Amino acid sequence: MFRRLKNCHNVEDLRLLAKQRLPGPIFDYIDGAADDEVSYRRNTSAFEDCDLVPNVLAGVEEVDMSVTVMGQKLDMPIFCSPTALQRLFHHDGERAVARAAEKFGTMFGVSALGTVTLAEIGDMIATPKLFQFYFHKDRGLNDAMVERAQAAGFDTLALTVDTITGGNRERDLYSGFTSPPRLTLKSLLSFATHPGWALNYFLRESFELSELKDYVQQGSNVAVSIGDYFSSLLDQSMNWSDAEALRVKWGGPFCLKGIMSVADAQKAVDIGADAIMVSNHGGRQLDGSRSPFDQIAEISDAVGDKIDVILDGGIRRGTHVLKAIAAGAKACSGGRMYLYALAAAGQPGVERALQNLKIEIERDMKLLGVTRVSQLNREMLRYR
Repeated sequence: MFRRLKNCHNVEDLRLLAKQRLPGPIFDYIDGAADDEVSYRRNTSAFEDCDLVPNVLAGVEEVDMSVTVMGQKLDMPIFCSPTALQRLFHHDGERAVARAAEKFGTMFGVSALGTVTLAEIGDMIATPKLFQFYFHKDRGLNDAMVERAQAAGFDTLALTVDTITGGNRERDLYSGFTSPPRLTLKSLLSFATHPGWALNYFLRESFELSELKDYVQQGSNVAVSIGDYFSSLLDQSMNWSDAEALRVKWGGPFCLKGIMSVADAQKAVDIGADAIMVSNHGGRQLDGSRSPFDQIAEISDAVGDKIDVILDGGIRRGTHVLKAIAAGAKACSGGRMYLYALAAAGQPGVERALQNLKIEIERDMKLLGVTRVSQLNREMLRYR
């Protein structure tokens, strides 16, 4: 079935349009996860085990869905989580997502493995910006990334803590996916059957990891899988003292991305973090790990009064956002929900994804009988 953006009414529609437009290895990089992809599927299916209990006659003509996270006011309770390699999916990459996020008044997260410079993004948008930090063995690179994010006016730094080694992403092993894409007979055939993508990739600006290319060749000039990049270049000795020192060096709102246990959430409070993202990296690291929604209540109960708790991953519907916040999250974030849209249609695609979610959240708040996000609570949830 040939799909068009105007007929994309949800994340799954955008996923199918992305699949139509991308070469197989590129699509599977977005769509795939670790091992048997159990955690990836559970990240979304967990929401199906929870029902909403609405209240009526609540006077819901005006709805305010804004939230304040890490000191930043967002016009909607979900933001664009940082993701890598975006110009592989659409030639505008991070530029498209940044502009769309600004249009909807929400935060945009930029990955250290991004393909547009932090300085350009900083000059481009005035809305909240988060920089996702990967802790490399090269301490000079680490210092440079912090300094560049500060100079570019980023509001928040998020240290990713769940990539101490690469996950077993078997779809990438089967397809031979690397960054940059390695040209083989198999990949060339896939590129040839998607000429729109191929022409943009080969004829527009050269692909590179913009903040890393001056320090490492892998990912920009030397083809490498993301799993091998994590395993070979990130510092496996990283510990809580390193995280605290990074917080001090950054000097602003600081978040840990990839917290899944109450014990670690409490340690995040102890080192002075402002927020945690409850995340299993989209199911791309440890398969069999709990889903963020399955963990959000106990983590929120333990530290929600001391630190902002963000649910990251699995979001496909507005009701998922409302369930997460009712269970204890301050806000939500997601990657695939806008990456499919980016691959499908660039900035208009991302705008479509955010607009769909905004409409759903507003409608579902009215149907639930609330006018402010702060009114969501566990009395509105029942678990099967």
